[in-house]
Amino acid sequence: MKLIVTAVVLFCLLMVASSFAAEMGADSVPPGAKCPVCGMFVAKYPDWTATVRFKDGTIAYYDGPKDMFSHYLDTARYTPEKRQADIVALSVKEYYLLTIINARSAFFVYGSDVYGPMGSELIPFGTEKDATAFKLDHKGKRILRFNEITRQTIKSLN
Repeated sequence: MKLIVTAVVLFCLLMVASSFAAEMGADSVPPGAKCPVCGMFVAKYPDWTATVRFKDGTIAYYDGPKDMFSHYLDTARYTPEKRQADIVALSVKEYYLLTIINARSAFFVYGSDVYGPMGSELIPFGTEKDATAFKLDHKGKRILRFNEITRQTIKSLN
């Protein structure tokens, strides 16, 4: 009986997780979606996709975490009709696994020799261990958490 209950619970968790991923939209970028920060077509760079979902259900797509942070840190500039408080979820693609992860819990390598579609980029990882290994392999300068990334951080990457 315990095995059946465990299987049902695991199945439900899997359904919730896949529903969340689909809701975020990072794996199914509309072909015409443009990054609100730089104007690039996001679907051309699926390995770098980042998203922001707003309370009203709309999703903004980005061609990399750097542009997602630019929007997040200056929401009114890129979407004047919305506020940062309207953001309910942020996601990025994990660099090695290419899976969708919550940007707020990710580890970002700053200053590496790996470039995204817009040049210097924040490289996202789901674990500190992977971020540390990448930082060593690719001459990264620092590992940052979500709340450590500021406008100055983004400006220094541009």
